[in-house]
Amino acid sequence: MTEALLVVGLLVAVFVGYNIGGATTGPAFGPAVGANVITKLMAAALMSVCFFLGAITIGPQVVTTLGEELVHTTDIFTVRSNVAVLFFIGSALFLGNYAGVPASTSMTAVGAIAALGLAAGELDFAVLGQIVIWWVVAPIIGFWVAGVVGRYFYPRINEWIAIEGNREGREMITVDRSGAVPRLQFGDDADRREITGAFVVVGIGCLMGFSSGTSNIANAIAPIYGTGDVDMVPLILLGSAAVAVGCFTIARRTLDTLGNDITNLPLTAAIVVAVISSTIVIILSTIGIPASFVVIATMSIIGLGWGRATRTTTLSDARRGEETRVSVGALTAEEEGEQPPEIGEEDPEDIPQASDLFDPSTTARVILMQNVVPVISTVGAFLTFRFVPVFGL
Repeated sequence: MTEALLVVGLLVAVFVGYNIGGATTGPAFGPAVGANVITKLMAAALMSVCFFLGAITIGPQVVTTLGEELVHTTDIFTVRSNVAVLFFIGSALFLGNYAGVPASTSMTAVGAIAALGLAAGELDFAVLGQIVIWWVVAPIIGFWVAGVVGRYFYPRINEWIAIEGNREGREMITVDRSGAVPRLQFGDDADRREITGAFVVVGIGCLMGFSSGTSNIANAIAPIYGTGDVDMVPLILLGSAAVAVGCFTIARRTLDTLGNDITNLPLTAAIVVAVISSTIVIILSTIGIPASFVVIATMSIIGLGWGRATRTTTLSDARRGEETRVSVGALTAEEEGEQPPEIGEEDPEDIPQASDLFDPSTTARVILMQNVVPVISTVGAFLTFRFVPVFGL
């Protein structure tokens, strides 16, 4: 019976890894895909490699510590309870991925484990409280930092970088497989500065993929490793392979949501989002907080889109001697090297609307699902462990 449950547990761990790949690829490479820098296929390949590197290097430390501090005793992590924990994590993440909204794997996993500890009377509320506080504060910081940058500093940053997104043409970076050795190929209209910026945003996406591997691999395999029945390295290989499958399949939906539906991201904006979100994730990791990678990155994208959509500028009317503050809503004419028109001379069809950069309906759906998914995992796990006698808690 135990061996059968272990096999089931491994299959559920694969299911969790599959959904982790779908949930984390969008925040890491959504900006690069949305800015038409790389293809979805390249994003999936880079995410798979970077995730594995993070999982195999720093990941083992996270795997060995997950569950030891959140609960008072690890005796509650039996094969049977671990299968249930992984089932709720995987099912909740699949729901978010199916809806095209990348949910936080850390929030979903910690919620399920906390539910197990609560049902067994072994939950450490002090540790959980510290984690939850940072989960609330970090996305708010990401939103407002990105919002301030988008509203007050984005035009200057865009001028410094001087990079335009190549949204309507082919991707800026592609792989030429016509020769014996594949090589990188760049868009015909991309200059050196644009290519440099493209490598920057892709590199930061790789860093975010690496950081995701260091923490999220534990969400898939830590409960199984805690039983002592399977060694660390085989579990990491199995989990990383499952993540790669998710990157190449279901992640396409979250790449669309994070790269296109919420906000139209030119390359400059993609760089800003990646820098802000990756910096916050790294800072939280250094102080031992399981970072809500997906939520921070998503709120940074939303914040930047909101900041750019609400940015104001002063238009002067020399004939009337008046100055008026107006909202530009999107990338304004001055960002394209033109001067703003005088009041009364604008062509309404040429004035971009706020919805061109910031979609409130999609934003509401994303925020709703990112909160619903962890709640489903937590509540479902608690009710199961508390009221289903077979788990013996």
